[in-house]
Amino acid sequence: MDDRFFRNAMGKFATGITVVSTEVDGESHGMTANAFVSVSLNPKLILVSIDKRARMLPLIQKSKKFAVSFLSAEQQTESMRFAGQIKEETPYNFEQFGNLPVIQGALANMTCNLYNEVEAGDHILFIGEVIDLKVNEGDPLLYFGGQYRKLSE
Repeated sequence: MDDRFFRNAMGKFATGITVVSTEVDGESHGMTANAFVSVSLNPKLILVSIDKRARMLPLIQKSKKFAVSFLSAEQQTESMRFAGQIKEETPYNFEQFGNLPVIQGALANMTCNLYNEVEAGDHILFIGEVIDLKVNEGDPLLYFGGQYRKLSE
């Protein structure tokens, strides 16, 4: 099968959207990711999958910590910005949570210490141990079939 067919098939799985963020040398960085999964309850572990070519990859490897923000239905602009779909010259105004940058108003923000990293094809799987967590009410921003979606009743 070719890459496009595989990618289109994977797009048939609806996902939430996160922004993965970290801080290195006093500078905050973020990237949109929908490859996120809860891994373990004890210890509390999550996983994000990041392309080996992504600028975020060496930053997490250097900082050894990262945050994940679950985007709400109102945060499509943030998703597009951190996916590089919107070119923005001004720095993003992150909120600080547990000494890491997070997206303000997200459905959830969690801070993680890097627990392990695993090479998997053209990606690195970063497993994070959740150190702190906060949750807000609202509906999620979703991604399905290559398009942003929202829940409907």
